[in-house]
Amino acid sequence: MKNVTEVTDQTFESEVLLSDLPVLVDFWAPWCGPCRMMSPVIEAAAEALAGKVKFAKVNTDENVRFAGKYGILAIPTMIVFHKGEEKDRMIGYVPQEELQAQLRVHHEPPSAPAP
Repeated sequence: MKNVTEVTDQTFESEVLLSDLPVLVDFWAPWCGPCRMMSPVIEAAAEALAGKVKFAKVNTDENVRFAGKYGILAIPTMIVFHKGEEKDRMIGYVPQEELQAQLRVHHEPPSAPAP
């Protein structure tokens, strides 16, 4: 996945919490069927939103520190972080359109009210 960064417990803070861009973190595991179904959805979103949202994956089998810290009890869980804070959370399979709609909230400036 060229537009998605593999993040570990050692790189989570620098790659996610200190990022200037909003970051969607996909907490997943290789044995998880719904996680594998989300993979192409996340890759497509990463390509469509390149430069606006950063995308990262955390293998919860190999990296338990932040999965535990953020209470990941089911996978896939996708959390949107911005400026070090959790802003949104999605659990389970999320269709492409819904995922991108959720992410637009975090990277587009609010529209001005109509006069």
